[in-house]
Parts: sequence; structure tokens; C-alpha cells
Amino acid sequence: MRVTRQGTSGWGRIALRLALAAVAMTAPAVVVACGGSTASPASSVTVTATVQPPSPSPSAATSASSSASPVGAPTVTLSVYFLRPIGGAQPSHGPFVATAHRLVAATKAPAGAAVKALLAGPTAREKAIGMTTAIPAGTTLRSLAISAGVATVDLSGAFAQTTPATRAAAQLCYTLTQFPTVSRGVLIKVNGAAFAVNGSGAARKRADYESVTPPIFVESPAPFDVVTSPLKVMGTADVFEATFQSRLFDSAARRLAGGTVTATSGSGTRGTFSFSLPLTGSAAAGRLVCFDASAENGASLHTVSIPLTFGH
Repeated sequence: MRVTRQGTSGWGRIALRLALAAVAMTAPAVVVACGGSTASPASSVTVTATVQPPSPSPSAATSASSSASPVGAPTVTLSVYFLRPIGGAQPSHGPFVATAHRLVAATKAPAGAAVKALLAGPTAREKAIGMTTAIPAGTTLRSLAISAGVATVDLSGAFAQTTPATRAAAQLCYTLTQFPTVSRGVLIKVNGAAFAVNGSGAARKRADYESVTPPIFVESPAPFDVVTSPLKVMGTADVFEATFQSRLFDSAARRLAGGTVTATSGSGTRGTFSFSLPLTGSAAAGRLVCFDASAENGASLHTVSIPLTFGH
């Protein structure tokens, strides 16, 4: 089974999360040792196929163990969240959270599978475009429980080496809140003991990590996705007057499509956006570029560049 997505608005509720939740076992949430979890029931959803995950690549050795599955076995696409700098003039506190996709064997414990894929780190080609992780090497998942909308993730002692913890905690929060059963936030433990983030041990949501969320956050597509026409783009933004620019280029840097995008809010309040771009021509690859044009001089600010494979 391949799960793909269609863009919709809304910060915490996207079609991918619903589709992933449909994979979960229809039973109460429980604690599962050594990295597993189960999610509470969700209704089945049919999702229009527009974006496919990247095909396994020899260069993606880092994620091979977390994404490989037997030929012909059902699979599901999960999102994991690493860190990546943005181009143009940008705040000094980057890098920022960025989406990556993993194709894994269909499982009744997708949240645990997503965390394990996150802990495996970015692939070689993701590293080549600047993706990194703040989660220390050697961190393993001890257990994961989802109950009453809160995900409690217990990690090995290596995680305590992250300083400061904000970015690593944000990666975990973004990864787990893709699931609709995690509606009230994420609690982190290390070797069974509460782990404080910015002095607080309370459950935290994505909004609590605004400082490491880019001004233009493209949730979908992710780098190296195989996309078809129309390319559906979705995410969140906090930019001046809620507007920014989108451009779709082929591998020869020829512009294929683009225009002005307006989010639901901006200028200090994060809003959502969703739009589509046609794929024209016969190029096999290209990139999506989103940026905020400076009101002062038109310079490109907060530029996000996402390499893609065109499936036409």
C-alpha cells in the first residue's frame, strides 16, 4: 500500500496524517517497549495520489535499515523532520525544521516507525543539500506511548547530550504530531526520567517551536519526492502581509510555473497555505523554490529550494 497526499489547509490536520492514522490498529493506545506504539482508531480516508516518496537510492544508506521492505509488501510514507538552513537574508537562529519522507513497511505502530526513521538521521543526498539533525548519534527509542492526545517518548541516555535541546525536541515534536492521535503535544523522557525543554517538562506542540520553524515552511512536497501534475504544495508561513512567491524550475533552470501565494495569516501570525502548480515540458527533474520578496528592494528572503523528480 502506498499512501500519498493531497494538500489541504490547517496546521495540525493534513490528509497525510489521516491516511497514516488509518494504518493504525483499531485499539486503545498502549505503551510498547523498544520503540513501538499503537494509535487510536481513525476513519478510513481515500487520498488522491499526487506526490510519491523518493525511490530507494544507493546513496541513501543512512536510512536503508529504516525504509527497506520486501518487494511487493505493503508500504506507507512517513514524514520525519530534520534541520536545514534557508537561503537569502534570514534570521540568525537557523537552521530550521524541514520535512523528509521515508517509505517503510506498513505497520500497526507508525509513530514508532517514524521515530526510528528520524533517529537514523538524514541520507547522504539529504546531507548534500544541507540537512542535518540535532539528535545525538547513538540515541535509541526505549518506548513510546500515545494516550489522551499526548505522545510520551522515552529515549536512551545519548539524547541528553543535545545542547540546547530546542532543535532536537522540535524534530521529535514535528515527527510525532503528524499523527492525529497526538493532538495535545509531545513529552520527552530520557532513560525513564522527564526531560525538560527550555526549562519545562510539559507536553509541547509545534507552535512552541516557532523559533526553529522557517518563515516559509513547506510541509509537502519533501526533497527528492517524485511528483506529478499538478504539483500540490502545502505548508505554513509567517511572512509580511501573508504573501510570498513560488517558482517551479526544470533542471536547466527554466521557469515552468509560479506566482504569488497568500497564506491564511502573516505578519507575526503563522498561517497555512495550499496551492497547485502545473508540470509542463518533458524534464525529468527540477526544483520548487519559495521565497519572500523584500518590500524594501525586492530581494529574495527566506528562500526554500526543494529538489524534485518529475513523474509527469
